[in-house]
Amino acid sequence: METQDLQDEANLEVIREMMKAGLMYGHKKSKTNPKFKPYIYTTRNEIEIIDLAQTLSALERAIEFIKSQIKEGKLILLVASQPAAKEAVENLAKKFNFSYINEKWIGGLLTNFKVISQRLEYFKKVQLDFERGEFDKYTKKERVMINRNIYRMKKMFTGLENLTKLPDVIFIVDLSLKGHTTAVREARRIKIPIVAVLDSDDDPDSVNFPIPANDHAKISIDWIMNKISEKLTT
Repeated sequence: METQDLQDEANLEVIREMMKAGLMYGHKKSKTNPKFKPYIYTTRNEIEIIDLAQTLSALERAIEFIKSQIKEGKLILLVASQPAAKEAVENLAKKFNFSYINEKWIGGLLTNFKVISQRLEYFKKVQLDFERGEFDKYTKKERVMINRNIYRMKKMFTGLENLTKLPDVIFIVDLSLKGHTTAVREARRIKIPIVAVLDSDDDPDSVNFPIPANDHAKISIDWIMNKISEKLTT
């Protein structure tokens, strides 16, 4: 069998996996962003069906870009605050030492990084002081207030402990979420490249490496993150 035939067969097998994970399901046709139309294969029962051959090619391009950034020692920030993506994004980030946000996007993280990074350093200091028992000397009431403050900062800054400078790349799952649209706007303003898993209601032109796929179902997001993890280790 020719090399091209083998490659085609391998791609077909991957596309079958993608179908099983539901990557082809977009949103209702009425919600389609006009700029996403080139990625649509067909419409079924008013639901857009994404062209998985294009998804696979886009995913491969995005992975090659991420690989090149890792090789150059660049900082990568993953962003996915929706419940369906939290676990997969955190696992990928921890495996490759990426920074990540899987709670609320911090407004100004990119465009006002100097101020946000000072708050992040304060959080790390407070955490260290807590672990050393530095707050044991305070009254019970004071410790309750301190614990509340630490908890609030943990929800905000967990995953960003290694973000010592502006990220070189930002990877977002689903552009349509409120905080994620802010992240895109900030990244574009200061020209940070964006990789994104996006659906039929999103604008692929707003990012550098769009990956057209179902961005709202856990099984789809898990498949994409697992595939990225697998390819980054080969």
